[in-house]
Amino acid sequence: MKTRWNLQRFRGLLRITLLMIGVAILCRFGLRLDFAPISLATVSSSGTPLSEPAAEHGSPVSLILISLVVILASAKLGGALMERIQQPAVLGELIFGVLLGNLSLLGLHQLDYLKSNEAIGILPELGVVFLLFEVGLESNIKQMMEVGLSSFLVALVGVIVPMLLGWGVGAWFLPQSSTLVHVFIGATLCATSVGITARVLKDLGKTSAKEARIILGAAVIDDVMGLVILAAVSGIIKAADRGGAGISILDVAFIVFKAAAFLVIALWIGSRLSPRMFSLASRLNVHGMLLATAICFCFLLSYLANRIELAPIVGAFAAGLILDPVHYRDFRERGEHSIEELLRPISSFLVPVFFVLMGVRVDLKTFADSSILGFALVLTAVAILGKQACALAVLERGLDRISVGIGMIPRGEVGLIFASIGAALMLGGSPVVSSSTYSAVVIMVILTTLVTPPLLKVSLARGDRRNSLRKQTRAQAHL
Repeated sequence: MKTRWNLQRFRGLLRITLLMIGVAILCRFGLRLDFAPISLATVSSSGTPLSEPAAEHGSPVSLILISLVVILASAKLGGALMERIQQPAVLGELIFGVLLGNLSLLGLHQLDYLKSNEAIGILPELGVVFLLFEVGLESNIKQMMEVGLSSFLVALVGVIVPMLLGWGVGAWFLPQSSTLVHVFIGATLCATSVGITARVLKDLGKTSAKEARIILGAAVIDDVMGLVILAAVSGIIKAADRGGAGISILDVAFIVFKAAAFLVIALWIGSRLSPRMFSLASRLNVHGMLLATAICFCFLLSYLANRIELAPIVGAFAAGLILDPVHYRDFRERGEHSIEELLRPISSFLVPVFFVLMGVRVDLKTFADSSILGFALVLTAVAILGKQACALAVLERGLDRISVGIGMIPRGEVGLIFASIGAALMLGGSPVVSSSTYSAVVIMVILTTLVTPPLLKVSLARGDRRNSLRKQTRAQAHL
């Protein structure tokens, strides 16, 4: 049986490999996708091309269409491959993105435009907004408040320790960079991927265990803290870039206050306005009204967050936290699907685009420098060790502390979001996260996501054996 399964897996991998080689050959010799990078500036307001290269290859829409064919095919093939070996699909999307972005190493430059085209660059930004909106919808404020002191302390330690370690590693490997760059590198290690951790615990059948409840509760609180830190650090960097080297402690305090205040005010006002908004929308008996209203609410809060110089994903996450099934009860009573179900087709289209294009930005040539490879490995090591400090914050006795620490390891999409925002931030005319640093962060994300499932499986199995032995010992003592 094992031999047969291995043969089937080999055949599947062979088919995927041959298909990808075929796509590359078509791109090189058949379809000749040698598109010049087309930005939005190459098209006039009437939609007519302004440059000769654009005219040669059709409208920007045709470029986006064929690009989506390549991106989505790569995402699904990569996801299928990873799921065959019991790994999250997001890893395959990310790894295949890295492969697409580095075909130039094989002499294939036809897809290089994916790294710089402005029109295509909008797609992952929309994808990450929907991703954080979904994460917010899956979270619950009441459950966050009910998880107990242990989850809060685990989250707090899981933010502070990795950030300090990442700050130190950044200062060690990048001494010529600004302190703000080192702080941002530390910030990329803060949050935990709720989605990946939840998927692993579900696959292991452990979602009802006390350790799992602490991990999931802490991961959600972790993300909220991480978003506030991201907003604060990004704001500080923007202020420093505008006003020179020095910003006062009051400026820093104001930026932190602004980030926290936006979340609190948005949650307070939004939770009161949302039921009325959906009640009014339900009176318009139009197909798709629930989905349209939810997306408008998400985009509005994302826009408001951006207007006060916070990342749009902060507003998207807040919108997801606010919306509750009771708010759109009128839609549900007449047979509408939930918002999560309605969003699934959109997110399964846009979110993989985000992960693939994040992988495309990784430049494998940077690892020819051994110091960059060392930076990536040390960053991964402190990312793992920093989350192990979470185990010390578990207050309850008899719980598997090591499993709690391991469950907080994966950075997944959250680390990528931080890195992509850092790559767009400018400080002194240079990106805060350079191409080499970005590549190191992506390697850290891949490795932390890879090691979590097997480590957590072994740790939980060890904890089960220990609890079973403890029960047997107690039973014998009673006899």
